[in-house]
Amino acid sequence: MNDHSKLVASEVKTEKLDDRAGGDREATRQDSIERILQRKHRVFLLPRNQKLTKLSMYSACQGPDCRCTGWKTPEENRHKDVEVDYCPDFQEECRNPNCKHPLEMHISHLGEVNDDQTNELLGAIVDVENLYMSMLRETDTDTKKVYAYLFRLLRQCILTRSQAVIRGPLGDPPFEHPSISKAVTNFVLHKYSHLSQGELETMTEVAKTFLHCLNHWNFEAPSARKDLNHEDASNYKINYTRWLVFCHVPAFCSSLRHFETSIVFGRTLLKAVYQYVYQQLLTKCKTEKDRMPPEKRNMLSQLPKFLEALKHEVVNEDSQIWDPNFKPTASLMLQKTKRQHEAASSSSAKKSNDPKRYKRDSDCEDLPDDVVVKALKRINDSNYTSRAEVVFPPNAPRDEAAKAEENRREIEFHVVGNSLTKPVTKESMLWLLGLHSVFAHQLPGMPREYISQLVFDPKHKTLALIKDGRPIGGICFRTFASQGFTEIVFCAVTSSEQVKGYGTHLMNHLKDYSTQRGIKHFLTYADEFAIGYFKKQGFSKDIKVSRHVYAGYIKEYEGATLMHCELHPSLIYTQFSSVIRKQKEIVKELIAQRQQEVQKVHPGLSCFKEGLRSIPIESIPGLREVGWRPQYRAQRAARPLEESADPDKLANSLNVVLQSVRQHSAAWPFLKPVNPTEVPDYYDHIKYPMDLKTMGDRLKNKYYVARRLFMADMARIFTNCRLYNSPETEYYRCANTLERYFQTKMKEIGLWDK
Repeated sequence: MNDHSKLVASEVKTEKLDDRAGGDREATRQDSIERILQRKHRVFLLPRNQKLTKLSMYSACQGPDCRCTGWKTPEENRHKDVEVDYCPDFQEECRNPNCKHPLEMHISHLGEVNDDQTNELLGAIVDVENLYMSMLRETDTDTKKVYAYLFRLLRQCILTRSQAVIRGPLGDPPFEHPSISKAVTNFVLHKYSHLSQGELETMTEVAKTFLHCLNHWNFEAPSARKDLNHEDASNYKINYTRWLVFCHVPAFCSSLRHFETSIVFGRTLLKAVYQYVYQQLLTKCKTEKDRMPPEKRNMLSQLPKFLEALKHEVVNEDSQIWDPNFKPTASLMLQKTKRQHEAASSSSAKKSNDPKRYKRDSDCEDLPDDVVVKALKRINDSNYTSRAEVVFPPNAPRDEAAKAEENRREIEFHVVGNSLTKPVTKESMLWLLGLHSVFAHQLPGMPREYISQLVFDPKHKTLALIKDGRPIGGICFRTFASQGFTEIVFCAVTSSEQVKGYGTHLMNHLKDYSTQRGIKHFLTYADEFAIGYFKKQGFSKDIKVSRHVYAGYIKEYEGATLMHCELHPSLIYTQFSSVIRKQKEIVKELIAQRQQEVQKVHPGLSCFKEGLRSIPIESIPGLREVGWRPQYRAQRAARPLEESADPDKLANSLNVVLQSVRQHSAAWPFLKPVNPTEVPDYYDHIKYPMDLKTMGDRLKNKYYVARRLFMADMARIFTNCRLYNSPETEYYRCANTLERYFQTKMKEIGLWDK
């Protein structure tokens, strides 16, 4: 760097960024970046001669065999600032003893550079000077090497007037998949999808705040990380260098392409820095909470809980949030659908008077109340039997027999448990003893002492199935209300009472018992013999609860599989199968009623006897009455003529055909719509009229996105004519003549493949 550049660099020392680690430097960082931008703006406003002088200090001399890389100010003017008050004469000689060429020799090649290119080069010069000062002030050896590399890179780019491109062993962003930003988004969906819309929006804002802090964080140099082992230290050094080159330096050096930390890095970097960032953010949260505006305090109060929950997902090797194929849980999708439906309902209410209505609105209308009442009355009739069920009897729900016994009071369900704070009835204690015997007999792999310990533990409860005054089955469970889940410990029914639906009915009772108390999740470890049962009860091996929620709470068993069941608070599980069955019966009855209404016999089509090869499908009598609606088919790659890749090209081709057809001598009956005053009964016979004028209007409105639509409308003209007129009429002969001419024109331009 020449002497004048060093002088300028020393004078702008206050514009350098604070490179000390810590998120509390964000204000200083932003102020420094703003000052750098202001300095660049001042340089951009300099007169042309001063700009060229500034560029000459970083431009190679154009003299023959001269190796000078920048004009150096003469000795007597070394302390003058070209950005303020110094504009040398272009004949002043360079102070470099190996050069001695005038200033104009250093700028002679810049004559064709326009103002925008000049400003771009000046901006790069300001960045080089800032990098040089950062390099001088930096004490860490690794960081200083990075600054030196970027300084030389930008210096060379100014000399060659080229774009700075970083190549080498660092690789290209992004460096990991999924990114930190994607993983944090997955975490919010995974952890907080069950919250209300307002609470979910708050946690989303917390996540954005965390990512914002991470993007503006100054990480520690590798030499300061003494807590890492050799492998982790090596990985951190690589990622730290990448962060400097692609994220940190480009934030104040706009000549380099800037990337957000949360977008280009993933789990490796976040895991390495999370503990330090976590502690610093908690400290900042405590100190600045009272200074925040009231609308921000609620969000900030959620930050510690968010950071603690995210910490478990960062260190967990099997966390779902780092899965590239992560998908939101079903509950979130249901909430999204509900919100979208509410938004759509609100929007449609506001636009109820809008003339632009969707044609599909009529397809979504609710059935009239009298129709539903009629169906309900029909299926509640004691003599009602579905015709389909006579031939194909339906499969009865697994718990149907058990529900019938419960209605007849042959079986009962009671939640019982031991207690150290209040007396336990003799009946409850006898039931617990009976349940202990059932579990011990049906679960021979479990030690009796262990069964006794849990069944009689006051923290555990058991849903008992009582028949003839004694327990024949039950589910032992423990509820962790603070964690939002229930652990199922034992589940068994005595062997003589199995295959009667008791197990399913037991589980449904426990689900209702839990949802009434705000519990939305079941977890259990199932052995190989119990997995099938739990799957039938809605359990899955796909655990949708974060591990930190249940780790340390649930008992883990070797050789068993952890299974999860998510409960829906609005369902009554003991009535679920009956409700579904009733809904099926209503739908079947409504279908039967509809069939009776539309089951009409229409006369056969006679147009084919007259030589017609095809007609539009919508002209078939009775088709619309049974609910048919036109559907557009997707384009098929195997039929290149089905739709044009260029809509304008297709429209031009169809317009040529339409104009030719209009000008044909046989087109006169079809040029405009039939006048009902001239032909009163025409529209009584022709339900779907068409004419060449209407087709012209449709073509202008870009209705014909596929040639098939155009061909269908043209065919409808000829079909309607033949349906209304007898074969001996002039109209009938015109239709035949014009149809042949139309087909010929379509073949000529390659749009006919029949």
